[in-house]
Amino acid sequence: MMNKEIENELVSHILPFWMGLKDDKYGGFYGEVSFDKTVNPYAIKGGILHSRILWFFSNAYLTLKNKEYLAYADHAYHFIKDKLYDPQYGGVYWTVTHDGKPDDTCKHTYNLAFAIYALSSYYNASGSQEALTLAYKLFDTIEARCRDDGGYLEAFERDFKPSSNEKLSENGVMAGRTMNTLLHLIEAYTELYRVDRQEKVAACLRGMLDTLAERVYNPELGRLEVFFDLNWNSLIDLHSYGHDIEASWLVDRACEVLAEKEYTDKISRITKALAEKIHSIALDSNSSVYNECERGVVDKRKIWWVQAEAVVGFVNAYQKDKSRTDYLDTARRIWSYIRQYVIDPREGSEWFNELYPDGTPIREKEIAGLWKCPYHNGRMCFELINRNINIR
Repeated sequence: MMNKEIENELVSHILPFWMGLKDDKYGGFYGEVSFDKTVNPYAIKGGILHSRILWFFSNAYLTLKNKEYLAYADHAYHFIKDKLYDPQYGGVYWTVTHDGKPDDTCKHTYNLAFAIYALSSYYNASGSQEALTLAYKLFDTIEARCRDDGGYLEAFERDFKPSSNEKLSENGVMAGRTMNTLLHLIEAYTELYRVDRQEKVAACLRGMLDTLAERVYNPELGRLEVFFDLNWNSLIDLHSYGHDIEASWLVDRACEVLAEKEYTDKISRITKALAEKIHSIALDSNSSVYNECERGVVDKRKIWWVQAEAVVGFVNAYQKDKSRTDYLDTARRIWSYIRQYVIDPREGSEWFNELYPDGTPIREKEIAGLWKCPYHNGRMCFELINRNINIR
């Protein structure tokens, strides 16, 4: 039976919040809501945020069949096409001003990947050939401008001259390549291949899955390494719990869509190990998931997206191995934690961004912003509805 509580969270809470951020004057959606719920109508508008909003409303329509949601997807699509896409050099701007003028014109492979992900879902929802054509323009740009012999490069100036990768580097390192960008390229190309099965996309997917298995996955530690130099040497002892549990199901989805036994067999062992490792080391006593572990020190903050991805990751692990009912129990407990601590009970809000270890929200963190979006928590709802899993 469909989980009505999850559907209610989606329909009565998450969707109305993001619908309320539609900017009817300048297009797109407002770029920032502070912790005190103040909407900033003059905030910059991010490419990643708008791609995730487009993906969200497209999948809300595909899942719930409510045409009102498709109208919001249409609104997001036109802003991406008309304001965020660069007609001169190709690619998508990192940010534009509130009224749609180029702001940060950096081109980043991660940002382009999310646009492909969103445009592919929007094509699935709307049937827009124009959107599919734009998705392939971005695909061709990535393949022509963002690759070298070792794999995918990440950060570029507006005209695709290489630049330093501050935007996807953290923890005191400057990465030439990142697990995060590779993971979301896999996600984007999976969705593009799902809706329009072209061999050139499948070939890229195979290559990226090989890279993940052979360069990014650390079999001795049962984890994905995070930051690399251009030769795929890991730069830091860092275990990102959220990305590993997210990857455990996203990469399974890639193999499901690719539908080639060789890759399913090769990758399934890795994704199974990722989920098992996170389950064994990253859970608090209340079954929420810690953020990460750097050089042996655990960051015990609770991040909204990590909890959402963990619910899906452990449900996916249970569905792969029905004997592991402990995974399903853990998903249920994480959802209970989300209901108690992460969902903001204040009228007109959504989910808190980050929490201290005791569950107190961090007031410096915004409710909506360049990175705080409806993609992770919305996707958790879509996945549980579409997988027909009741976690109560």
